[in-house]
Amino acid sequence: QVQLVESGGDSVQSGGSLRLSCVASENTYRRYSVGWFRQAPGKEREGVAAIDSDGSTSYADSVKDRFTISQDNANTLSLQMNSLKPDDTAMYYCAAEPRWLGRWYRLSRAEYNSWGQGTQVTVSS
Repeated sequence: QVQLVESGGDSVQSGGSLRLSCVASENTYRRYSVGWFRQAPGKEREGVAAIDSDGSTSYADSVKDRFTISQDNANTLSLQMNSLKPDDTAMYYCAAEPRWLGRWYRLSRAEYNSWGQGTQVTVSS
């Protein structure tokens, strides 16, 4: 099972930007579906953005036009987050699954079996 390590979380002011990174223990490019999820206190873990094994991307409505997911190299996934809001405060997790998931499932946490430990993002108003 692939190992995932996230970094880049921090505390920022509303309107600020952060870039999260996720390093995988093996090549995930076009071999895995990979995604970013987040979990705020008292809430369920939700899908934020994902890249399927065929390169297709999906974003949660709440982050469209503000967040951008990218695969920087064979084993590094990034999430560029702009115009951050207090509602974006959460623990952010990277996830990977070695198959094509399709548009209906690539933001579903139930479809992913490999997870990182998370990186905390805090946005203050």
